[in-house]
Amino acid sequence: MSVSTAELPEEEAPSDAPGLRSGTLGTADIAFFVVSAAAPLTVMAGVAPLALLLGGVGAPVGYLLAGLTLAVFAVGFTTMSRHVTSGGAFYAYITRGLGRPAGIGAALLALVGYNGMEIGVYGLLATTTRDTAHALFGADVPWLPVSLAGLVLIGYGGYRSIDFGAKLLGVLLVAETGILVLLAGGVLVRGGAHGLSLSSLAPAHVFVPGTAAVLAFAFAAFTGFESTVIYRREARDPARTVPRATYAAVGFLGLFYAFTVWIAVQAFGDDRVVQAAGKDPAGLFFTAITTYVGGWAADLMHVFIVTSVIASLLAFHNAINRYALALAEEGVLPRRLGRVHPRHRSPYLAGVAQTATGAVVVLAFRAADADPYQQLLLWVNTPGMIGLLLLQLLAALAVFRYFRRVRHSEGRVRTVLAPALAAVLLATAIVLVVSHIDLFTGAPRAVNVVLVVAAPAVFVLGLPLAWWLRRHRPGVYATFGTEPTEQPFSR
Repeated sequence: MSVSTAELPEEEAPSDAPGLRSGTLGTADIAFFVVSAAAPLTVMAGVAPLALLLGGVGAPVGYLLAGLTLAVFAVGFTTMSRHVTSGGAFYAYITRGLGRPAGIGAALLALVGYNGMEIGVYGLLATTTRDTAHALFGADVPWLPVSLAGLVLIGYGGYRSIDFGAKLLGVLLVAETGILVLLAGGVLVRGGAHGLSLSSLAPAHVFVPGTAAVLAFAFAAFTGFESTVIYRREARDPARTVPRATYAAVGFLGLFYAFTVWIAVQAFGDDRVVQAAGKDPAGLFFTAITTYVGGWAADLMHVFIVTSVIASLLAFHNAINRYALALAEEGVLPRRLGRVHPRHRSPYLAGVAQTATGAVVVLAFRAADADPYQQLLLWVNTPGMIGLLLLQLLAALAVFRYFRRVRHSEGRVRTVLAPALAAVLLATAIVLVVSHIDLFTGAPRAVNVVLVVAAPAVFVLGLPLAWWLRRHRPGVYATFGTEPTEQPFSR
């Protein structure tokens, strides 16, 4: 027999239980979480050289196009945020627009997708730390202790209050973007390799076969930007703060990525940047900053790449904890995970569970003697990335259907045109990513098939779970995706 939250014993759902710290986060704070999750320095130094190698000097435009696509998505997404205020973010939107079975599938996909995006990055933390230690001190650092130390550090950051995390991410984000701004200043002051050029914008350089691959990398570089709505309950004036933070994050990332890749083109010259990227992709940005600023700046870049990865891990960890909190409050996950720390007002038990999950995965890959980058990062991160792109597509469809079903005063551009166009563009993005999956993973075909199928399989598994909840826990099913103060709807 199922029971509602109100029917639970007092020790399971006390009326005076602490909640998340409301009214804490401003626009800049939420934007810090989102931009930090994207890890701009890591994306630029680690991935942009491959985009240049594949797309040539027109690669910067790929990042602009990806940013524009996600800005279109944000129009409908943020409009719906004024109507759906649940902490469940993606799955709450999808439930309202596409029904509870799809919403429950989306909830599973969000939980698995965000965990994949974070846990795999512990492999990246290990490799960047190892590379930094070797570059600065000539030391060889084993990867497992670094990953485990990262798990403890990130777990502590998530345990602390959300404003602590926002302040820490603000400092780390300034550091990682600052080093790229320093590189840009050096290149601009010295006029690049052969004078500054806007040839990256020329159609002849943009409309080339490699642009499709660049777009795949570019969409992946924005992963996690939609997590602004997860912090709604902790935001100051969420009806304004959340949309502003979303647009600020998308706008900043799109322009910053495109500008930084363009700076790399200027640093080596239109005629030599592709050759330089092919010769030493991992060292492209380090060579550039050494040439235009100095070796000391390259040393700083090594350090800030490590802190960039730490910032990304903390941002994803906080997002995962709030998803788990929302699902625990829904009754889908154990209600213990919905407990909030009385002093820090953080979902600390959800954080402990997430850290333990990460430790199990990391230790399993180490026991299998797997490579921390080629396997832990890429094999765990890739399904997470595809899962979040799929969630964005489902959310765009949900926005479109939701506003067809309810009375509202929103304009047709926000409720019809933007979500429909976003759905088409996001479907295209998913096709691009899947068709170039070998560039992301470098894995055999059989492995790539598993990595691609994993995300949709998780979503499909949510459908029998929805059926089970409807039959065995009808109270949980009936209230899934609704606000605490409203009546359940009939889907």
